[in-house]
Amino acid sequence: MSTKVAVLGAGVMGETLLSGLIRAGWRPEDLLITERREERAAELRERYGVDVVSNIEAAKQADTLVLVVKPQDMPDLLAEIAPAVQATQTVVSLAAGITTSFVESRLPEGVAVVRVMPNTPALVDEGMAAISRGAHCDESHLELAESLLAATGRVIRVPEKQQDAVTAISGSGPAYLFFVVEAMIEAGVHMGLPRGTATELVVQTVVGSAKLLRETGEHPTVLRERVTSPGGTTAAAVRELEDHKVRAAFLSAIEAARNRSRDLAAE
Repeated sequence: MSTKVAVLGAGVMGETLLSGLIRAGWRPEDLLITERREERAAELRERYGVDVVSNIEAAKQADTLVLVVKPQDMPDLLAEIAPAVQATQTVVSLAAGITTSFVESRLPEGVAVVRVMPNTPALVDEGMAAISRGAHCDESHLELAESLLAATGRVIRVPEKQQDAVTAISGSGPAYLFFVVEAMIEAGVHMGLPRGTATELVVQTVVGSAKLLRETGEHPTVLRERVTSPGGTTAAAVRELEDHKVRAAFLSAIEAARNRSRDLAAE
C-alpha cells in the first residue's frame, strides 16, 4: 500500500485492526501503532514487526490516522495530536458516540474525518463496520476507510445520523447474541446435559443458523417458520418467548443502547 497508516491505541480493537491489515497484505513498514507502556510496545514490535511510536510521532509520520480509543479519552487524544495534524491527512475514528463534527472541531480546518462503528467479531475477520463521511470527505477518503476495515470483515456506508442505531444493532449486537447463547447453554445444563455438550450444541447451532441466513438470503421469518411445525416443540417454545415478551424486550434493550450512544455524544 502506498499510504502510511497509524493506529492510535493498542487495545483489543487497535491490535485487531493492525493484525487484520497485515493478514490482508499491508506491509509492516507502512503501519505504525501507538502504545505508552514499553513492555506492551515491545510485544507489538515482536509480534507484528511494526514501529511503535508516540501519538505525536504517529501524527507527524502517517498519512492516515486511525483513532481507536474510548470515547472519554478522545478529547485528550485530539488535543495532543492537533498541533501535528495536517489538512492533507485522513482521520478515521472508531470511538462510539463521537461525531465527525466533534473530531473536526478539534483538528485543523479541512481534515477529512470518517466515523466508524466496528464490532468485536473483527477479531476473527467477521466484523461488521459502518462508516460515515465527515464534512471534508470525498469518495477517496471513504474508499480508504473501506479498505482498512475490510481487512477484518464487512463494511457498509450509512449517513452519520444513523450511527447511533448502528451502534445499538451491530456495535453492541454481539453481546445480545452471547447473552442468548449463555441462556441456551444454561437451559441445556438444567435439563441434564453436560456443560460441554450443551455448549457444543448451542455454538454450532448459532454458527450454522448464521451461515444459513447469509447463504440462502431468506428472510429470518421464513427460516423460523420452516423449523416451526404446527403443534410441535418449536411452536411451544416460540409461544413461551412471545408470552414473555422477548421480542419487545429486545426492542427496548436496543433502544436503550441507541440512547446511550446519543448520551455519549452529548457528554
